Formats: sequence, C-alpha cells, structure tokens
Amino acid sequence: MRTTVTLDADVERLLKEEMHRSRRPFKETLNRAVRAALAGAPAKADRPPFVVTARAMRLRSGIDPASLNKLTDDLEADALCRASHQAGRR
Repeated sequence: MRTTVTLDADVERLLKEEMHRSRRPFKETLNRAVRAALAGAPAKADRPPFVVTARAMRLRSGIDPASLNKLTDDLEADALCRASHQAGRR
C-alpha cells in the first residue's frame, strides 16, 4: 500500500537514527518499527549482535607502569615555572 504520512520532528529523528544504526532503507525501517510497535514486540535483527572479545594487553618492555604520569607532571611543572617567571617580570 502506498500512502503519505506526516511525521513529527522527534519521530523523524528517531527513524533516521534507526536507519543509520541498522543500515536499512527508509521503507524497511519504517515497516519494521510500525510492525514491532503494533505487535508489542521488539523488531528482531537479521544478523547476530556484534561482540567484542577482550584480551589482556601488556606494556611494552622498557615502560614502567609506575611512571606513566611522569611526563604530565614534568610538563605541568615546566608550565608553572614559566608562568611564575613571566609574572616576576611584570
């Protein structure tokens, strides 16, 4: 059936987000949404969900995990010295 509907701005936004997320065209996304809403059940995905498998990451040799913030501390100390030196000139 072919028909014309007027979507509220929030519904249009939700529909566009779902189109982007599912990578499906407008017609298919709208039909799935209406079908799921009228049936009272969520639309099922055709493909399995994406799963990220975590794995242990190790530091490279020569990197001391106890001193990871040392560079930040050094940069902050340098900036403080420059600021106090410039303030003393005024």
